[in-house]
Amino acid sequence: MNSIIESARQSHEEIDLYEQALAAIFLQPDENHKHKLEKEHRASDILDRIVARKLTLKEQYADATGARAEEISLLSAPAPPADDLEEFYSRLVSIKEFHRKNPDVDSRAVESEIRTLVEGPEQGDEEEIAVDHISSLFSGEESLGRFLDVYLYHSQYINIKGVSRIPYLAFLDLLSKGTPDANVAKKEKGSQAYLEYIQSLHTYLLSFLSRTKPLKDITALKVQAEKEFEEAWAAGTLAGWEEEKEEAGGADGEKKEGEGIWCPACQKLYSKQTVYDAHLKSKKHEKATARLTSSSSAPSTSTSSEPSPTPPANLSLSSLRHSKLKPAALLTYLTKSLCQSSNFRSLLSDTRANVERRSALTARERELELEEPAPELALTVEEGGAEENEEDDEEKLYNPLKLPMGWDGKPIPFWLYKLHGLGVEYKCEICSDFAYMGRKNFERHFQESRHAFGMKALGLPNTKHFHEITKIEDALALAERLKQDSKQDARSTETMEEIEDSEGNVYDKRTYEDLKRQGLLS
Repeated sequence: MNSIIESARQSHEEIDLYEQALAAIFLQPDENHKHKLEKEHRASDILDRIVARKLTLKEQYADATGARAEEISLLSAPAPPADDLEEFYSRLVSIKEFHRKNPDVDSRAVESEIRTLVEGPEQGDEEEIAVDHISSLFSGEESLGRFLDVYLYHSQYINIKGVSRIPYLAFLDLLSKGTPDANVAKKEKGSQAYLEYIQSLHTYLLSFLSRTKPLKDITALKVQAEKEFEEAWAAGTLAGWEEEKEEAGGADGEKKEGEGIWCPACQKLYSKQTVYDAHLKSKKHEKATARLTSSSSAPSTSTSSEPSPTPPANLSLSSLRHSKLKPAALLTYLTKSLCQSSNFRSLLSDTRANVERRSALTARERELELEEPAPELALTVEEGGAEENEEDDEEKLYNPLKLPMGWDGKPIPFWLYKLHGLGVEYKCEICSDFAYMGRKNFERHFQESRHAFGMKALGLPNTKHFHEITKIEDALALAERLKQDSKQDARSTETMEEIEDSEGNVYDKRTYEDLKRQGLLS
Protein backbone atom coordinates (compact mmCIF):
# COMPACT_ATOMS: atom_id res chain seq x y z
CA MET A 1 0.00 0.00 0.00
CA ASN A 2 1.50 3.35 -1.04
CA SER A 3 1.41 6.02 1.63
CA ILE A 4 1.06 9.61 0.45
CA ILE A 5 2.42 10.93 3.74
CA GLU A 6 5.45 8.62 3.55
CA SER A 7 6.02 9.70 -0.08
CA ALA A 8 5.96 13.36 1.01
CA ARG A 9 8.38 12.64 3.86
CA GLN A 10 10.73 10.87 1.46
CA SER A 11 10.59 13.82 -0.97
CA HIS A 12 11.48 16.22 1.84
CA GLU A 13 14.40 14.01 2.85
CA GLU A 14 15.69 13.82 -0.74
CA ILE A 15 15.45 17.63 -1.11
CA ASP A 16 17.56 18.06 2.05
CA LEU A 17 20.14 15.59 0.75
CA TYR A 18 20.27 17.31 -2.65
CA GLU A 19 20.76 20.72 -0.99
CA GLN A 20 23.66 19.34 1.05
CA ALA A 21 25.15 17.86 -2.13
CA LEU A 22 24.77 21.23 -3.88
CA ALA A 23 26.70 22.96 -1.09
CA ALA A 24 29.41 20.28 -1.25
CA ILE A 25 29.81 20.78 -5.00
CA PHE A 26 30.20 24.57 -4.75
CA LEU A 27 32.76 24.17 -1.93
CA GLN A 28 35.04 22.17 -4.24
CA PRO A 29 37.94 24.26 -5.65
CA ASP A 30 38.12 24.85 -9.41
CA GLU A 31 41.04 22.79 -10.69
CA ASN A 32 40.69 23.92 -14.29
CA HIS A 33 38.13 25.10 -16.84
CA LYS A 34 36.84 21.60 -17.58
CA HIS A 35 36.40 20.80 -13.89
CA LYS A 36 34.48 24.06 -13.42
CA LEU A 37 32.13 23.11 -16.28
CA GLU A 38 31.59 19.64 -14.78
CA LYS A 39 30.71 21.23 -11.41
CA GLU A 40 28.17 23.58 -12.97
CA HIS A 41 26.51 20.80 -14.98
CA ARG A 42 26.28 18.56 -11.89
CA ALA A 43 24.82 21.46 -9.89
CA SER A 44 22.30 22.11 -12.69
CA ASP A 45 21.29 18.43 -12.64
CA ILE A 46 20.73 18.56 -8.86
CA LEU A 47 18.70 21.76 -9.13
CA ASP A 48 16.45 20.12 -11.74
CA ARG A 49 15.84 17.21 -9.36
CA ILE A 50 15.03 19.55 -6.48
CA VAL A 51 12.53 21.43 -8.64
CA ALA A 52 10.91 18.14 -9.72
CA ARG A 53 10.55 17.00 -6.08
CA LYS A 54 9.05 20.35 -5.04
CA LEU A 55 6.51 20.25 -7.86
CA THR A 56 5.48 16.77 -6.69
CA LEU A 57 5.11 18.03 -3.12
CA LYS A 58 3.05 20.99 -4.29
CA GLU A 59 0.59 18.64 -6.01
CA GLN A 60 0.43 16.38 -2.96
CA TYR A 61 -0.27 19.24 -0.56
CA ALA A 62 -2.89 20.68 -2.94
CA ASP A 63 -4.68 17.30 -2.57
CA ALA A 64 -6.93 17.69 -5.60
CA THR A 65 -8.14 14.05 -5.33
CA GLY A 66 -8.63 14.08 -1.54
CA ALA A 67 -6.33 11.07 -1.03
CA ARG A 68 -4.15 12.89 1.51
CA ALA A 69 -7.13 13.89 3.68
CA GLU A 70 -8.44 10.32 3.50
CA GLU A 71 -5.13 8.88 4.68
CA ILE A 72 -4.89 11.36 7.56
CA SER A 73 -8.38 10.34 8.67
CA LEU A 74 -7.33 6.68 8.61
CA LEU A 75 -4.28 7.41 10.75
CA SER A 76 -6.27 9.49 13.23
CA ALA A 77 -7.54 7.90 16.45
CA PRO A 78 -10.74 6.02 15.58
CA ALA A 79 -13.81 6.24 17.74
CA PRO A 80 -14.11 3.47 20.36
CA PRO A 81 -14.55 0.51 20.49
CA ALA A 82 -12.22 0.30 17.36
CA ASP A 83 -8.59 -0.67 17.95
CA ASP A 84 -6.16 2.30 17.78
CA LEU A 85 -3.32 0.18 16.36
CA GLU A 86 -5.33 -1.67 13.71
CA GLU A 87 -4.22 0.57 10.83
CA PHE A 88 -0.62 0.53 12.10
CA TYR A 89 -0.39 -3.28 12.08
CA SER A 90 -2.03 -3.58 8.67
CA ARG A 91 0.58 -1.22 7.20
CA LEU A 92 3.42 -3.05 8.98
CA VAL A 93 2.29 -6.34 7.45
CA SER A 94 2.21 -4.81 3.93
CA ILE A 95 5.72 -3.34 4.41
CA LYS A 96 7.16 -6.69 5.53
CA GLU A 97 5.46 -8.44 2.62
CA PHE A 98 6.92 -5.95 0.16
CA HIS A 99 10.50 -6.43 1.43
CA ARG A 100 10.04 -10.20 1.48
CA LYS A 101 9.15 -10.16 -2.22
CA ASN A 102 11.82 -7.55 -3.08
CA PRO A 103 14.91 -8.35 -0.99
CA ASP A 104 17.26 -6.45 -3.35
CA VAL A 105 15.68 -3.04 -2.77
CA ASP A 106 18.34 -0.55 -1.63
CA SER A 107 16.82 1.94 0.79
CA ARG A 108 19.92 4.14 0.47
CA ALA A 109 20.01 4.30 -3.33
CA VAL A 110 19.44 8.07 -3.29
CA GLU A 111 22.43 8.63 -1.02
CA SER A 112 24.65 6.56 -3.31
CA GLU A 113 23.39 8.47 -6.33
CA ILE A 114 24.08 11.82 -4.62
CA ARG A 115 27.58 10.69 -3.64
CA THR A 116 28.27 9.94 -7.31
CA LEU A 117 27.02 13.39 -8.31
CA VAL A 118 29.28 15.09 -5.77
CA GLU A 119 32.44 13.02 -6.08
CA GLY A 120 32.10 11.76 -9.63
CA PRO A 121 32.18 8.09 -10.80
CA GLU A 122 34.23 5.65 -8.76
CA GLN A 123 37.55 4.43 -10.06
CA GLY A 124 36.21 0.94 -10.62
CA ASP A 125 33.36 2.15 -12.81
CA GLU A 126 35.18 2.00 -16.15
CA GLU A 127 32.08 2.61 -18.29
CA GLU A 128 31.28 5.93 -16.60
CA ILE A 129 34.92 7.06 -16.70
CA ALA A 130 35.26 6.17 -20.40
CA VAL A 131 32.33 8.45 -21.33
CA ASP A 132 33.48 12.08 -21.16
CA HIS A 133 30.13 13.86 -21.03
CA ILE A 134 31.58 17.39 -21.01
CA SER A 135 33.80 16.85 -24.07
CA SER A 136 30.89 15.32 -25.98
CA LEU A 137 28.87 18.54 -25.53
CA PHE A 138 31.29 20.65 -27.61
CA SER A 139 32.86 20.43 -31.04
CA GLY A 140 36.61 20.62 -31.56
CA GLU A 141 36.37 24.22 -32.79
CA GLU A 142 34.52 25.25 -29.61
CA SER A 143 37.34 23.95 -27.37
CA LEU A 144 35.16 23.16 -24.33
CA GLY A 145 33.14 26.36 -24.68
CA ARG A 146 36.04 28.82 -25.04
CA PHE A 147 35.22 29.76 -28.64
CA LEU A 148 32.23 29.85 -30.97
CA ASP A 149 31.80 27.67 -34.04
CA VAL A 150 29.66 29.69 -36.50
CA TYR A 151 31.10 28.47 -39.81
CA LEU A 152 27.73 26.97 -40.84
CA TYR A 153 25.85 30.21 -40.16
CA HIS A 154 28.49 32.22 -42.03
CA SER A 155 27.82 30.00 -45.05
CA GLN A 156 24.04 30.57 -44.70
CA TYR A 157 24.57 34.34 -44.41
CA ILE A 158 26.64 34.76 -47.59
CA ASN A 159 24.10 32.67 -49.54
CA ILE A 160 21.28 35.14 -48.84
CA LYS A 161 20.33 37.01 -52.00
CA GLY A 162 22.09 40.37 -52.33
CA VAL A 163 24.68 39.73 -49.59
CA SER A 164 28.35 40.01 -50.58
CA ARG A 165 30.69 37.10 -49.87
CA ILE A 166 32.53 38.41 -46.81
CA PRO A 167 35.24 36.34 -45.07
CA TYR A 168 34.70 34.51 -41.81
CA LEU A 169 36.53 37.12 -39.72
CA ALA A 170 34.32 39.89 -41.11
CA PHE A 171 31.24 37.83 -40.16
CA LEU A 172 32.57 37.56 -36.60
CA ASP A 173 32.97 41.35 -36.58
CA LEU A 174 29.31 41.74 -37.56
CA LEU A 175 28.24 39.51 -34.67
CA SER A 176 30.46 41.36 -32.20
CA LYS A 177 28.80 44.63 -33.28
CA GLY A 178 25.38 43.06 -32.75
CA THR A 179 24.40 43.32 -36.43
CA PRO A 180 23.77 39.77 -37.74
CA ASP A 181 21.41 41.26 -40.37
CA ALA A 182 23.90 43.77 -41.78
CA ASN A 183 23.99 44.13 -45.60
CA VAL A 184 20.65 42.28 -45.90
CA ALA A 185 18.00 44.27 -47.75
CA LYS A 186 14.66 44.65 -45.96
CA LYS A 187 12.79 42.90 -48.75
CA GLU A 188 15.08 39.87 -48.32
CA LYS A 189 14.45 39.71 -44.55
CA GLY A 190 11.08 38.15 -45.29
CA SER A 191 12.62 35.39 -47.42
CA GLN A 192 12.88 31.78 -46.30
CA ALA A 193 16.69 31.82 -46.60
CA TYR A 194 17.04 34.70 -44.12
CA LEU A 195 14.51 33.19 -41.71
CA GLU A 196 16.38 29.86 -41.68
CA TYR A 197 19.71 31.67 -41.15
CA ILE A 198 18.61 33.85 -38.24
CA GLN A 199 16.62 31.04 -36.59
CA SER A 200 19.51 28.56 -36.71
CA LEU A 201 21.96 31.22 -35.44
CA HIS A 202 19.65 32.12 -32.53
CA THR A 203 19.15 28.45 -31.65
CA TYR A 204 22.90 27.85 -31.67
CA LEU A 205 23.65 30.82 -29.40
CA LEU A 206 21.01 29.69 -26.89
CA SER A 207 22.36 26.14 -27.00
CA PHE A 208 25.92 27.37 -26.52
CA LEU A 209 24.87 29.50 -23.55
CA SER A 210 23.04 26.58 -21.90
CA ARG A 211 26.09 24.33 -22.38
CA THR A 212 28.67 26.80 -21.07
CA LYS A 213 26.54 28.41 -18.32
CA PRO A 214 24.03 25.74 -17.21
CA LEU A 215 23.15 27.66 -14.02
CA LYS A 216 22.02 30.79 -15.86
CA ASP A 217 18.29 31.34 -16.24
CA ILE A 218 18.05 31.60 -20.03
CA THR A 219 14.25 31.65 -20.02
CA ALA A 220 14.15 34.86 -17.98
CA LEU A 221 16.57 36.56 -20.40
CA LYS A 222 14.46 35.48 -23.38
CA VAL A 223 11.19 36.65 -21.79
CA GLN A 224 12.68 40.06 -20.99
CA ALA A 225 14.01 40.46 -24.56
CA GLU A 226 10.64 39.43 -26.04
CA LYS A 227 8.87 41.99 -23.84
CA GLU A 228 11.19 44.77 -25.03
CA PHE A 229 10.65 43.67 -28.64
CA GLU A 230 6.85 43.75 -28.34
CA GLU A 231 6.96 47.28 -26.94
CA ALA A 232 9.27 48.53 -29.71
CA TRP A 233 7.26 46.70 -32.42
CA ALA A 234 3.94 48.11 -31.21
CA ALA A 235 5.44 51.63 -31.11
CA GLY A 236 7.03 51.19 -34.55
CA THR A 237 10.46 52.23 -33.24
CA LEU A 238 12.36 48.99 -33.88
CA ALA A 239 15.49 50.02 -35.79
CA GLY A 240 15.59 48.63 -39.33
CA TRP A 241 12.03 47.27 -39.18
CA GLU A 242 9.92 50.43 -39.40
CA GLU A 243 6.66 50.14 -41.34
CA GLU A 244 6.87 51.73 -44.78
CA LYS A 245 4.31 54.49 -45.31
CA GLU A 246 2.53 54.47 -48.66
CA GLU A 247 2.35 57.85 -50.32
CA ALA A 248 -0.88 59.20 -51.73
CA GLY A 249 -1.43 58.58 -55.41
CA GLY A 250 -0.83 61.40 -57.86
CA ALA A 251 -1.01 61.72 -61.61
CA ASP A 252 0.40 58.20 -62.04
CA GLY A 253 -2.76 56.71 -60.61
CA GLU A 254 -1.00 54.96 -57.70
CA LYS A 255 -3.20 53.71 -54.88
CA LYS A 256 -3.44 55.57 -51.59
CA GLU A 257 -2.75 53.97 -48.23
CA GLY A 258 -5.40 51.50 -47.19
CA GLU A 259 -6.74 51.00 -50.73
CA GLY A 260 -7.19 47.52 -52.14
CA ILE A 261 -9.79 44.89 -52.98
CA TRP A 262 -10.82 42.75 -50.01
CA CYS A 263 -12.01 39.18 -50.48
CA PRO A 264 -13.97 38.09 -47.36
CA ALA A 265 -13.94 34.43 -48.46
CA CYS A 266 -10.14 34.22 -48.69
CA GLN A 267 -9.61 36.88 -45.99
CA LYS A 268 -7.02 38.56 -48.19
CA LEU A 269 -6.39 42.04 -49.59
CA TYR A 270 -5.45 42.37 -53.26
CA SER A 271 -3.59 45.39 -54.60
CA LYS A 272 -4.83 45.22 -58.23
CA GLN A 273 -8.14 44.54 -59.92
CA THR A 274 -6.51 42.11 -62.39
CA VAL A 275 -5.03 40.00 -59.58
CA TYR A 276 -8.40 39.96 -57.81
CA ASP A 277 -10.19 38.86 -61.01
CA ALA A 278 -7.65 36.09 -61.66
CA HIS A 279 -7.98 34.61 -58.17
CA LEU A 280 -11.80 34.30 -58.53
CA LYS A 281 -11.32 31.34 -60.89
CA SER A 282 -8.99 29.44 -58.57
CA LYS A 283 -10.08 26.33 -56.69
CA LYS A 284 -8.97 27.84 -53.40
CA HIS A 285 -11.39 30.75 -53.80
CA GLU A 286 -14.24 28.44 -54.84
CA LYS A 287 -13.74 26.27 -51.73
CA ALA A 288 -13.54 29.36 -49.50
CA THR A 289 -16.72 30.73 -51.09
CA ALA A 290 -18.52 27.43 -50.48
CA ARG A 291 -17.48 27.46 -46.81
CA LEU A 292 -18.59 31.07 -46.44
CA THR A 293 -21.95 30.35 -48.10
CA SER A 294 -22.65 27.28 -45.96
CA SER A 295 -21.93 29.24 -42.78
CA SER A 296 -25.04 30.77 -41.25
CA SER A 297 -23.15 33.59 -39.54
CA ALA A 298 -21.25 34.87 -42.60
CA PRO A 299 -22.84 36.54 -45.66
CA SER A 300 -22.61 34.88 -49.05
CA THR A 301 -19.81 35.90 -51.38
CA SER A 302 -20.42 36.96 -54.96
CA THR A 303 -18.27 35.42 -57.66
CA SER A 304 -18.54 38.47 -59.91
CA SER A 305 -15.55 40.60 -60.70
CA GLU A 306 -16.98 43.52 -58.70
CA PRO A 307 -14.98 44.39 -55.55
CA SER A 308 -16.20 42.60 -52.44
CA PRO A 309 -17.08 44.32 -49.14
CA THR A 310 -14.42 46.57 -47.61
CA PRO A 311 -11.62 45.06 -45.47
CA PRO A 312 -11.44 45.41 -41.69
CA ALA A 313 -10.42 48.74 -40.21
CA ASN A 314 -6.74 49.80 -40.22
CA LEU A 315 -5.88 47.09 -42.77
CA SER A 316 -3.58 48.02 -45.64
CA LEU A 317 -1.17 46.29 -47.96
CA SER A 318 1.82 47.83 -46.19
CA SER A 319 0.59 46.68 -42.76
CA LEU A 320 -0.01 43.15 -44.09
CA ARG A 321 3.50 42.99 -45.54
CA HIS A 322 4.90 44.42 -42.32
CA SER A 323 3.14 41.84 -40.13
CA LYS A 324 4.68 39.00 -42.15
CA LEU A 325 8.13 40.25 -41.13
CA LYS A 326 7.41 39.97 -37.40
CA PRO A 327 8.80 36.41 -36.86
CA ALA A 328 12.08 37.32 -38.56
CA ALA A 329 12.20 40.64 -36.69
CA LEU A 330 11.71 38.88 -33.33
CA LEU A 331 14.48 36.35 -34.00
CA THR A 332 16.79 39.13 -35.19
CA TYR A 333 16.15 41.20 -32.05
CA LEU A 334 16.73 38.19 -29.76
CA THR A 335 19.96 37.33 -31.61
CA LYS A 336 21.18 40.93 -31.36
CA SER A 337 20.44 40.93 -27.62
CA LEU A 338 22.50 37.76 -27.17
CA CYS A 339 25.44 39.06 -29.24
CA GLN A 340 25.53 42.37 -27.31
CA SER A 341 25.24 40.69 -23.89
CA SER A 342 28.24 40.28 -21.61
CA ASN A 343 28.08 36.51 -22.17
CA PHE A 344 29.11 36.76 -25.83
CA ARG A 345 30.96 40.08 -26.16
CA SER A 346 34.32 38.82 -24.90
CA LEU A 347 33.66 35.36 -26.37
CA LEU A 348 33.40 36.78 -29.90
CA SER A 349 36.66 38.70 -29.56
CA ASP A 350 38.40 35.56 -28.24
CA THR A 351 37.00 33.55 -31.16
CA ARG A 352 38.30 36.10 -33.66
CA ALA A 353 41.76 36.06 -32.07
CA ASN A 354 41.79 32.25 -32.11
CA VAL A 355 40.86 32.11 -35.81
CA GLU A 356 43.65 34.55 -36.68
CA ARG A 357 46.12 32.57 -34.59
CA ARG A 358 45.20 29.25 -36.19
CA SER A 359 45.44 30.71 -39.70
CA ALA A 360 49.10 31.54 -39.01
CA LEU A 361 49.95 27.96 -37.93
CA THR A 362 51.45 25.38 -40.23
CA ALA A 363 49.69 22.10 -40.91
CA ARG A 364 52.12 20.27 -38.62
CA GLU A 365 51.53 22.75 -35.80
CA ARG A 366 47.77 22.29 -36.10
CA GLU A 367 48.18 18.52 -35.81
CA LEU A 368 50.37 18.89 -32.73
CA GLU A 369 47.84 21.26 -31.21
CA LEU A 370 45.08 18.67 -31.61
CA GLU A 371 47.22 15.98 -29.99
CA GLU A 372 48.08 18.16 -26.97
CA PRO A 373 45.62 18.53 -24.07
CA ALA A 374 43.41 21.61 -24.18
CA PRO A 375 45.10 24.62 -22.53
CA GLU A 376 43.44 26.05 -19.42
CA LEU A 377 42.12 29.56 -19.12
CA ALA A 378 44.23 30.44 -16.08
CA LEU A 379 47.85 30.08 -17.18
CA THR A 380 50.66 30.62 -14.66
CA VAL A 381 53.95 32.18 -15.72
CA GLU A 382 56.74 29.68 -15.10
CA GLU A 383 60.47 30.32 -14.88
CA GLY A 384 61.84 31.43 -18.19
CA GLY A 385 58.39 32.60 -19.29
CA ALA A 386 59.75 35.92 -20.45
CA GLU A 387 62.16 34.17 -22.81
CA GLU A 388 59.33 32.05 -24.25
CA ASN A 389 57.27 35.18 -24.88
CA GLU A 390 60.20 36.74 -26.73
CA GLU A 391 60.51 33.62 -28.91
CA ASP A 392 56.77 33.75 -29.66
CA ASP A 393 57.09 37.39 -30.70
CA GLU A 394 59.92 36.47 -33.06
CA GLU A 395 57.81 33.71 -34.62
CA LYS A 396 54.94 36.07 -35.44
CA LEU A 397 54.47 36.31 -39.19
CA TYR A 398 55.47 39.59 -40.81
CA ASN A 399 53.08 40.11 -43.70
CA PRO A 400 52.57 43.83 -44.34
CA LEU A 401 51.62 43.27 -48.03
CA LYS A 402 48.94 40.73 -47.03
CA LEU A 403 50.29 38.11 -49.42
CA PRO A 404 48.46 34.77 -49.76
CA MET A 405 49.61 31.87 -47.57
CA GLY A 406 51.61 29.06 -49.15
CA TRP A 407 51.52 25.33 -48.48
CA ASP A 408 53.84 25.79 -45.47
CA GLY A 409 51.55 28.29 -43.75
CA LYS A 410 53.82 31.26 -44.54
CA PRO A 411 53.30 34.13 -47.02
CA ILE A 412 54.48 33.32 -50.55
CA PRO A 413 57.43 35.35 -51.94
CA PHE A 414 56.57 38.67 -53.55
CA TRP A 415 58.22 37.71 -56.87
CA LEU A 416 55.94 34.65 -57.05
CA TYR A 417 52.97 36.88 -56.26
CA LYS A 418 53.92 39.14 -59.19
CA LEU A 419 54.76 36.20 -61.50
CA HIS A 420 51.27 34.69 -61.17
CA GLY A 421 49.65 38.11 -61.44
CA LEU A 422 47.73 37.67 -58.18
CA GLY A 423 47.47 41.43 -57.84
CA VAL A 424 45.44 41.75 -61.07
CA GLU A 425 41.66 41.67 -60.65
CA TYR A 426 39.35 40.12 -63.25
CA LYS A 427 35.59 40.63 -62.96
CA CYS A 428 32.93 38.44 -64.56
CA GLU A 429 29.48 39.97 -65.06
CA ILE A 430 27.96 36.51 -65.61
CA CYS A 431 29.16 35.53 -62.09
CA SER A 432 27.36 38.55 -60.57
CA ASP A 433 30.47 40.77 -60.88
CA PHE A 434 32.58 38.40 -58.79
CA ALA A 435 36.28 39.36 -58.83
CA TYR A 436 38.99 36.76 -59.52
CA MET A 437 42.56 37.52 -58.50
CA GLY A 438 45.12 36.31 -61.04
CA ARG A 439 44.86 35.10 -64.61
CA LYS A 440 45.01 31.43 -63.64
CA ASN A 441 42.04 31.67 -61.28
CA PHE A 442 40.14 33.68 -63.91
CA GLU A 443 40.63 31.06 -66.66
CA ARG A 444 39.79 28.21 -64.31
CA HIS A 445 36.51 29.74 -63.19
CA PHE A 446 34.86 29.21 -66.61
CA GLN A 447 34.47 25.50 -65.78
CA GLU A 448 33.42 26.04 -62.15
CA SER A 449 29.90 25.83 -60.76
CA ARG A 450 29.46 29.57 -60.22
CA HIS A 451 29.99 30.43 -63.92
CA ALA A 452 27.99 27.40 -65.05
CA PHE A 453 25.07 28.49 -62.87
CA GLY A 454 25.24 32.02 -64.33
CA MET A 455 25.17 30.64 -67.88
CA LYS A 456 22.26 28.38 -66.99
CA ALA A 457 20.36 31.37 -65.58
CA LEU A 458 20.85 33.12 -68.96
CA GLY A 459 19.59 30.03 -70.77
CA LEU A 460 22.95 29.47 -72.50
CA PRO A 461 25.15 26.34 -72.70
CA ASN A 462 28.52 26.57 -70.97
CA THR A 463 30.59 25.45 -73.99
CA LYS A 464 34.03 26.43 -75.31
CA HIS A 465 32.43 28.98 -77.65
CA PHE A 466 31.73 31.19 -74.63
CA HIS A 467 35.24 30.94 -73.14
CA GLU A 468 36.68 34.36 -72.19
CA ILE A 469 33.20 35.92 -72.49
CA THR A 470 32.46 37.80 -69.24
CA LYS A 471 29.70 40.27 -70.23
CA ILE A 472 26.08 39.19 -70.44
CA GLU A 473 25.45 41.29 -73.55
CA ASP A 474 28.38 39.70 -75.42
CA ALA A 475 27.28 36.19 -74.42
CA LEU A 476 23.73 36.75 -75.69
CA ALA A 477 25.04 38.28 -78.95
CA LEU A 478 27.36 35.31 -79.52
CA ALA A 479 24.55 32.86 -78.82
CA GLU A 480 22.37 34.62 -81.41
CA ARG A 481 25.22 34.53 -83.96
CA LEU A 482 25.80 30.81 -83.41
CA LYS A 483 22.09 30.22 -83.78
CA GLN A 484 21.99 32.06 -87.14
CA ASP A 485 25.04 30.14 -88.43
CA SER A 486 23.50 26.80 -87.52
CA LYS A 487 20.26 27.74 -89.30
CA GLN A 488 22.16 28.77 -92.44
CA ASP A 489 24.13 25.50 -92.49
CA ALA A 490 20.92 23.51 -92.08
CA ARG A 491 19.26 25.46 -94.89
CA SER A 492 22.15 24.86 -97.31
CA THR A 493 22.13 21.16 -96.48
CA GLU A 494 18.42 20.89 -97.21
CA THR A 495 18.66 22.66 -100.63
CA MET A 496 21.67 20.66 -101.86
CA GLU A 497 21.03 18.74 -105.16
CA GLU A 498 22.72 15.42 -105.93
CA ILE A 499 23.58 14.21 -109.49
CA GLU A 500 24.55 10.68 -110.51
CA ASP A 501 26.90 10.12 -113.45
CA SER A 502 26.79 7.24 -115.90
CA GLU A 503 29.00 5.08 -113.68
CA GLY A 504 26.73 5.44 -110.70
CA ASN A 505 28.87 7.94 -108.74
CA VAL A 506 26.89 10.57 -106.80
CA TYR A 507 28.05 14.23 -106.63
CA ASP A 508 26.45 17.42 -105.41
CA LYS A 509 25.45 19.80 -108.21
CA ARG A 510 28.36 22.24 -107.78
CA THR A 511 31.01 19.49 -107.74
CA TYR A 512 29.45 17.75 -110.73
CA GLU A 513 29.51 20.93 -112.81
CA ASP A 514 33.14 21.67 -111.89
CA LEU A 515 34.29 18.17 -112.84
CA LYS A 516 32.38 18.26 -116.08
CA ARG A 517 33.83 21.67 -116.94
CA GLN A 518 37.31 20.26 -116.44
CA GLY A 519 36.52 17.33 -118.72
CA LEU A 520 36.91 14.71 -116.03
CA LEU A 521 33.39 13.45 -116.57
CA SER A 522 31.86 12.26 -119.79
